[in-house]
Amino acid sequence: MCLIRTLYRVEADIRGHSPAQRLAVRQQRSVPIMTELETWLTTSRARVSAKTPTGEALKYIARHWEDLNLFLTDGRIEIDSNPVERPIALNRKNALFAGHDTGAENWAVIASLIETCKLNAVEPHAWLTKTLTAIATGHKQARIEQLLHWNYKLDV
Repeated sequence: MCLIRTLYRVEADIRGHSPAQRLAVRQQRSVPIMTELETWLTTSRARVSAKTPTGEALKYIARHWEDLNLFLTDGRIEIDSNPVERPIALNRKNALFAGHDTGAENWAVIASLIETCKLNAVEPHAWLTKTLTAIATGHKQARIEQLLHWNYKLDV
């Protein structure tokens, strides 16, 4: 079965395109693959005992099927969480050298903020500088959404 590999080939073909273009290609090429994958899942669940490790895994997939299909309805959504998880995994290893649990927790917060900047095409140093300056100079908490990565503008 190469259905998942085929889905990733579609994603490779559309990487870097606009969300609207990605959605259109996914609707045309990925929806039929996911339909075939759902048929395979249903058939496999009927043949495998739910109490086996494989049955448990298939049940897990079925339980999260709607979530697995989100990328088919929004061109901004990635097929998987690798773009988010890979940098976090690297930061987790680096946090081992933070020297203290509190230091590691602070490291994780900063790493999360930086990776969110990157995902929103915001330069992390500029965002952190502008945001921390705004907070230090009395930015109203009621307007905190203006400082979020996806709302960030240099003139905040």
